[in-house]
Amino acid sequence: MHILRERSNPRFPKLTLRETITYVIFFPSFTAGPIDRADRFVKDTLAPLAESAPDVVEGGRRIMVGAFKKFVIADTLAIIALNGFNAAQVVSPLWMWILLYAFTLRIYFDFSGYTDIAVGVGRIMGIKLPENFNAPYFKSDLTTFWNSWHITLTQWVRSYFFNPLTRALRSRSMAMPLIIIIGQLGTMLLIGLWHGVTWNFVAWGLWHGVGLYLHNRYLDFMKPRLAALDERPQLKRLTDVFGMLITFHYVALGWVWFALPSVDLSLKVFGKLYGF
Repeated sequence: MHILRERSNPRFPKLTLRETITYVIFFPSFTAGPIDRADRFVKDTLAPLAESAPDVVEGGRRIMVGAFKKFVIADTLAIIALNGFNAAQVVSPLWMWILLYAFTLRIYFDFSGYTDIAVGVGRIMGIKLPENFNAPYFKSDLTTFWNSWHITLTQWVRSYFFNPLTRALRSRSMAMPLIIIIGQLGTMLLIGLWHGVTWNFVAWGLWHGVGLYLHNRYLDFMKPRLAALDERPQLKRLTDVFGMLITFHYVALGWVWFALPSVDLSLKVFGKLYGF
């Protein structure tokens, strides 16, 4: 889809069949990314392979770090992480929160570990795949979280869906808040369906779309007040920590939709988390 869309761009390079196939099925990133851009990828394949020790060492280091994240941390957390079976068995709110926190950490270490392995293998082969994570759980708002989680997917959907959609809506002279909510709900719904065509992935996408819209409206309301925080660094740090905690728990609660197979079970888990 990326190549077909960019064919109309005169600056996009003319790709041979071999270059196109190599880009599409490049095995380290084929399963789950990172999602590379064809023009950037082909530049690496055309460059002479520099068999330098730093690239091999860095590639090997990333592979080892990724394997540790995936096969040690993530697979250990998987023992107690939230799933369809234990969600139906747990009654205690405390244990339900433990299961949810375990899943929240597990999905990060699993996915970022896989990304590290893919980036490391690519680095050894002379392909510098883009980074996909940037400490997402330490971000102080939901917008920054999505700029740090599965970065290449977020950028892809922004380029090929959100930006064209919002431009088309602006041409119709729609109110900006309406444009924003349509764009963000549509974008996150698409990202949810990208993971799987189920009602739970729809709910997960809408959960984040609503969160992003509320954060956008909050920023507009608080913009004059937030500027004053620059003169009070201690209060700004406290505000950032509070924002990080709120964002982390909003994302963690959203994983309930992602982790479970049905809406009914997800609603029961929300109830159990709060003692209902």
